[in-house]
Amino acid sequence: MTDSKIWSREETFQREEFRSLQLERLQATVNRVYDKVPYYKNKLQEAGVEPGDIKTLEDIQKLPFTVKADFRDTYPFGLFASTRKEIVRFHASSGTTGKPTVVGYTRKDMDTWCELIARLVTMAGVTDEDTAQISFGYGLFTGAFGLHQGLERVGASVIPMSSGNTQKQIMVMQDFGTTTLISTPSYALHMAEVAWEMGIDPKKDLHLKWGLFGGEGSTEAMRRELNENWGLFATENYGMSELIGPGVSGECQALKGMHISEDHFLPEIIDPATGKVLGEGEVGELVITTITKEALPILRYRTKDITSLHYETCDCGRTTVRMSKIQGRSDDMLILGGVNVFPSQIEEVLLNIEGIGPHYQIKVFKKGYLDKIEVDVELIDANLLESFTLLESLNNKIKNQLRTVLGIDAKVNLVEPRALARFEGKAKRVIDMREEQ
Repeated sequence: MTDSKIWSREETFQREEFRSLQLERLQATVNRVYDKVPYYKNKLQEAGVEPGDIKTLEDIQKLPFTVKADFRDTYPFGLFASTRKEIVRFHASSGTTGKPTVVGYTRKDMDTWCELIARLVTMAGVTDEDTAQISFGYGLFTGAFGLHQGLERVGASVIPMSSGNTQKQIMVMQDFGTTTLISTPSYALHMAEVAWEMGIDPKKDLHLKWGLFGGEGSTEAMRRELNENWGLFATENYGMSELIGPGVSGECQALKGMHISEDHFLPEIIDPATGKVLGEGEVGELVITTITKEALPILRYRTKDITSLHYETCDCGRTTVRMSKIQGRSDDMLILGGVNVFPSQIEEVLLNIEGIGPHYQIKVFKKGYLDKIEVDVELIDANLLESFTLLESLNNKIKNQLRTVLGIDAKVNLVEPRALARFEGKAKRVIDMREEQ
């Protein structure tokens, strides 16, 4: 399946058109933060950089990185380049510790955000004939409001369900004829479970065509699970509050990576250990510079997400650079006995084994001086618990495949169906107990 509709002409610019526009906007952004954000002016001066030093796109490497701590150090509004009077919307991240990351938008920023989401949902297949049910939580989190306004721009009908009350979600989905589901992938899988419990076959009794999933990473195996459970076409999209919210990139129907809107974001890939910029196709940490934002322009933001960039023209006709599926986060990577392990690797193994469900939990702890890992996995059929032979065979199969992929041994605990927690927002898959021991 490939796209036929493209929302904006900018999505098909030639490479030199992108570079020319990006340089112009990068220079304007550096000037803006130097003039209007004292915190950035100090950082640039400490790095020995002035706005006039940015003469080519490659000169972006002279600029200092921005990291999450910069938002905490300037909480709440220290990175803003617009006055309070110019801000028409505030959002904030759901930080698990300390103060949240606060972001703001001018009217122009809001228009840009709508445009970016319109591109994203169009490339996923949504049109003005669709009814979209948003099952993200509404509030300070950018996800729900971000998708909402862009969906309305393309003419889709929007059901602002928010998260939770899953049986009502299914009822509305059935009664309103929802064709598009917006949620985290883990919550979508939980919703499918609840639908079956209600006696509703998601494929036969509902009308879903499109699934636009974000808010957490997922694997190709997770996509297959979503498609199989719902009978829809699942695409992934990417964004974060610090950059704008959802709308930084998204998949088209060719599924060859997530298209980044390069007229608004300037991406780089760096070695997370050294900060060195890597080449096309090389895997490293994604760094993004916003080049059109007024309220909160951000220079070289270290996202911590591990991916790669690919510049060849996509089958859908778009020429925007594509980022590959996120392999994990540099700060989520588990180092076990010197071996680097991403939770996504474990998920990929589990979702390709028959007899177990898509819900799992990873526990990491120390036994003496050694790092140990356990994986709790749900069975699909509780009757399997009564057969020691079948249970042992399945357990060994999972352990062997994890050893092949990870290069380490993991203890596997098979538990009965519905024993593990379900999540309406981002799933919490990893419990690392090593610092507590």
